[in-house]
Amino acid sequence: MSQHVTRSRQLPDAEDGSADSGTTDAETLEGGAPEAETSETDSETDSETAPTTAPDTDPESAPEGAGWFGWRRKYPRTARGVTVGTTVLAAALVLFALLVPNRLERLNLGAFLRIPAEGVLLAGLLLALPPRPRRIMAVVSGAFLGLLTVLKFVDMGFYQVLARPFDLVLDWILLDDATDFLRESFGRTGQVLAVVAVLVLFVAVLVLTTLATVRLTNLMVRHRPAAARTTLILGTAWITCVTLSVQVAGVQVATKGNAEFLGNRVEQVRAGLRDAEVFEKQAAVDAFATTPPDQLLTGLRGKDVLFTFIESYGRVAIDDPAMAPQIDAVLKEGTRSLDAAGFASQSAWLRSPVTGAGSWLAHSTFLSGLWIKNQQRYRSLTTSDRMNLTNYFGKTGAWRTVGIVPGVRRAWPEGKFFGLDHIYDSEHLGYHGPYFSWTPVPDQFSLEAFERLEHGRADRRPIMAEIILASSHNPWAPVARMIDWNDLGNGSVFHGIKKEGKDPKEVWKNPESVRTEYRHAIEYSLRSVTEWLERYGDENTVLVFLGDHQPVPTVTAGDRSKDVPITIVARDQKVLDRISDWGWTDGLKPAADGPRWGMDSFRDRFMTAYGTQNSG
Repeated sequence: MSQHVTRSRQLPDAEDGSADSGTTDAETLEGGAPEAETSETDSETDSETAPTTAPDTDPESAPEGAGWFGWRRKYPRTARGVTVGTTVLAAALVLFALLVPNRLERLNLGAFLRIPAEGVLLAGLLLALPPRPRRIMAVVSGAFLGLLTVLKFVDMGFYQVLARPFDLVLDWILLDDATDFLRESFGRTGQVLAVVAVLVLFVAVLVLTTLATVRLTNLMVRHRPAAARTTLILGTAWITCVTLSVQVAGVQVATKGNAEFLGNRVEQVRAGLRDAEVFEKQAAVDAFATTPPDQLLTGLRGKDVLFTFIESYGRVAIDDPAMAPQIDAVLKEGTRSLDAAGFASQSAWLRSPVTGAGSWLAHSTFLSGLWIKNQQRYRSLTTSDRMNLTNYFGKTGAWRTVGIVPGVRRAWPEGKFFGLDHIYDSEHLGYHGPYFSWTPVPDQFSLEAFERLEHGRADRRPIMAEIILASSHNPWAPVARMIDWNDLGNGSVFHGIKKEGKDPKEVWKNPESVRTEYRHAIEYSLRSVTEWLERYGDENTVLVFLGDHQPVPTVTAGDRSKDVPITIVARDQKVLDRISDWGWTDGLKPAADGPRWGMDSFRDRFMTAYGTQNSG
């Protein structure tokens, strides 16, 4: 009879959302009494009407706390073990959510040996609230904690690829680009499976953190005195650790990381909401908008001007001790061979708006003279009437403007913005060889196709070309190699070369292998450019080649620089004389302390140097 009465008095706690009713049953059946429980149960019973069980009801028929098919009553020790284990897991999950950083490199044991201020404050608040508000607060807090955890996971991915956190205002459109990448890489089935897996994980994190928070809340309520003492001790410890700056393995023990994380995101959202207005004002300013066509780019009339972007050709390729010797040798060799062919060159650094990925943002920054740092700005730019560098070449009427874009494999409506007379994508270069991982067309073939389709034609006008070299695009395996230019044919020769290459899945198992293959890819792209120029360049060729952004953090190894090299090569010395006051370094390799400009400043500097106002 006493056991039955004890069970009945526990029912209000079960209605309070307790997930620990099994603990009470197990203790009761063993003849124990739940500690410090009566006062809370009585108060909850007074404040909320709870169902009661008649004294003569058979305990076996009571559904509460019996578990499925009454297993808790039949196996009390097992039930208690399951209850304790579930509670421990709930506590671990909540602690993980409170302390997990948003960057993979910070994910270590020290990150979890801290006292989170937000957890201490939340525990105190939950203990102070009345039953109903407490239940609501527990559910809301758990769900919010789940959302925070998901956002940190997303940040981890963004830091690994773009070396920056996810932008809550401006980056949603990139999720669509990510699904397109999955479809192109793994097919429609792979895309669907990946999206479903992400959605399931998202829901699971939200549900589990909510349930875990509710479970811990009920545990604190049933053991209020002990919970209050623990909260007070942790709060005192947090204040002490802050005052004394206590650290473990270089990490502050007392943390308010989530508050700072949220504060940064709030500021990020505010900046994102203002960004469209700021960008609109910037885009309205164009120093050359009213310049007559006959006064534009007069210093380059009659020249073939080639703006060539080398994917992921970043400063790390030149500065990193593990890559520098090999890259330096390629650049010195290129400088010597071009010098022997009568060409001179000067180099410097540009600061890209992106790192890791986002080539189109860098290309549009370079050509438009505006800082295109996110997809929203890119969309605004490509739907505007802003004149970019290629537009101005076309406006003069003195050049045929073309684009060699082997990375484009489908419709590219934004291409109209750049005002090119003709665009050659991967399907129109005459290539019949294999893809090299992401890269549709090897660089050497892309340049040879440009020669065949445009540059080598007789009786043509001067050409301004935008050329994208994609062989150095992530994932850098397999990498093509240089062959005799006369053997390129329709590209079929590359089938055998691809078989000689490495499997990207194997390469990416080891960061050092990734860095090595990245270096090989940059070497290939640089040789493709210099050999093409040596083979086909003449007195009227002006080549501007540059990197668009640094590679992913796996390659940069923590280097946060966004610098990329840029080089101008010409046989006509008058072309380089026009930029003599820029202070650039002679040769294909920029000096470590050479000029460093924002990529958005190049357009106006270039047009000023080669315009009528600088004709002397």
